[in-house]
Amino acid sequence: MGLGFLLQQPFAQHALLAAALVAVSCGLIGPFVVTRGMAFAVHGTAELAFTGAAAGLLIANNPVVGALVGAVVVAGLIAVLGARERERDSAIGVILAFGMGIGVLLLGYYHGFATAATNILFGNIFGVSGDQLIVLLVIGVIVVAVMGTWYRPLLFASADPEAAEARGVPVRGLGLLFLVVLALTVTGAAQVVGTLLVLSLAVTPAAAAQRLSASPLVVAGLSIVFAVVAADGGLLASFQSNVKASVFITSFSFALYVAARLAGPLLRDRRRSRHQGHPAAPEATQPRPTAELPGTPVAAASADGGGGSVNPAIRKPPGR
Repeated sequence: MGLGFLLQQPFAQHALLAAALVAVSCGLIGPFVVTRGMAFAVHGTAELAFTGAAAGLLIANNPVVGALVGAVVVAGLIAVLGARERERDSAIGVILAFGMGIGVLLLGYYHGFATAATNILFGNIFGVSGDQLIVLLVIGVIVVAVMGTWYRPLLFASADPEAAEARGVPVRGLGLLFLVVLALTVTGAAQVVGTLLVLSLAVTPAAAAQRLSASPLVVAGLSIVFAVVAADGGLLASFQSNVKASVFITSFSFALYVAARLAGPLLRDRRRSRHQGHPAAPEATQPRPTAELPGTPVAAASADGGGGSVNPAIRKPPGR
């Protein structure tokens, strides 16, 4: 069965589109996840999406909506219990342990097929439906809109929260907003690669991009490109073999990270040598003339022709 034939099938087209939507969202928020040191928050939120999916199955027979609602609730709990950075990881660990226990309990009360809930854990990209594509598209639009609107203050609050708070930036409000966006993105990504592998799209591409550039915009662009290459490239590779797509997606993502680790020092050395090879402009090395007030000795000397003598009429008041 050739690749061209597979690409004509609706399930393959849905899978590629879903992977691209998730990759763009993950690539966009990934640099902030790395800068804020929130990789564990990604892992915890992704796994607790399973609890929301189990609740959604039990209450409304809709695991996707349940996972989204559960992820937002978890984001709020993390924001409240882990408001201080040093308490964040312990708060996430506490919430994660309790939430997974609740998820197992809820799943025990569900007497139907629990495949839809377990797919949140392991992913089922080839089973993405049209309704799930719409959900992923809505998540992507929300992520792009929020990040586009609050990009600069969020970047400031992520890089130096104390200075940002001193300048009047709503650091805590932006932190909660970012956690909600992160929860939505992670829940969407869980449908593609599963919660156990969501770090491969939400963290690894951004970590690779930060090895290649220090510019926030360049890092964001590279992170999106790396995530799309890993997601859709892994899918295309899985079409040609019997290996699951998640294996290729994580492998491609890791390979990009290793390549960035190796290329990063070379790029820095090249930029440093290029900078050292360009001497400063002559005017940049000359001292700038100091502005003098009229009537001062230096100004008078300049007006007298710059010969170094000062006009006696200015040096001494008249009549003395």
